[in-house]
Amino acid sequence: MATKAALTVEEYMHTSFPDLDKEYRDGELVERSLPDFFHSRAQSRLIQFLGQFEKTPGVYACAELRMRLREGLVLIPDICVYISEPTKVPTTPPLIAIEILSDDDRLTKVLQKLEEYRTWGVAHVWLVDPQGKHMYIWTGALTEVTAFPIPEFNASILPNDLFLSTA
Repeated sequence: MATKAALTVEEYMHTSFPDLDKEYRDGELVERSLPDFFHSRAQSRLIQFLGQFEKTPGVYACAELRMRLREGLVLIPDICVYISEPTKVPTTPPLIAIEILSDDDRLTKVLQKLEEYRTWGVAHVWLVDPQGKHMYIWTGALTEVTAFPIPEFNASILPNDLFLSTA
């Protein structure tokens, strides 16, 4: 849900919120979905997996980092990976941006964010459905995949790396 903000983008950049951080879209504060257990576990497992590449100088895996895509648009992906040290609030695209679905996410809003990441120049834009145990790549359309390839690291993220087993 978006609400008209009584603050500029610069004021927003210096604001913290008592609950989940909000995004900023052309003068409106945009609430983010509250993560549930499945979302949180998928996020944690992805950070653990991607964190192994931080041994390589210049690789940074970040959770919930404010990124300024353009004037008036600040989005917060669930996870992003930079291959050079980002600024405090990056204005350049990461290598990877990942959104993880929560129960109350609206697919149209999520797809809009994925497209904004892609057009900004993010090389790998992914969507994770932790409850359905589905993995998608966004290239202007969603494509379900059985792995997230990361050719820059000569690696792939497999479902077992990401989802809790049912056993």
